[in-house]
Amino acid sequence: MLDELTIYQKYIDLIYYTNKLIIKYPKSERYNLVNEIKNTTYLGIKIIIEAQKIKNKRNLLLNELDINLKYLLVLIRVSYRNKYINIKNYRAWSYKITIINNLMIGWINSV
Repeated sequence: MLDELTIYQKYIDLIYYTNKLIIKYPKSERYNLVNEIKNTTYLGIKIIIEAQKIKNKRNLLLNELDINLKYLLVLIRVSYRNKYINIKNYRAWSYKITIINNLMIGWINSV
């Protein structure tokens, strides 16, 4: 139960951090990369909420969250390589996702 609450709180922090960074992206990426990052990020919190509520599908949902987090890391890597974010932002963003991923693995193991 504690892992569920912690992962939820960390993911909300990730959403706030993501929203803070994506406003720095160029207008040319607002409807492409930025939209994909936002949609992927918000889908992640939806999956966490569903996993908390639907116990019989929890493993399936947590595997979906794992895929979602890996995809988000790819989008962040693309952002860094295109110089939309700096190395400090890239490391901090990746670290937040890694923390969430570790909590998710703990949650999977406790189920």
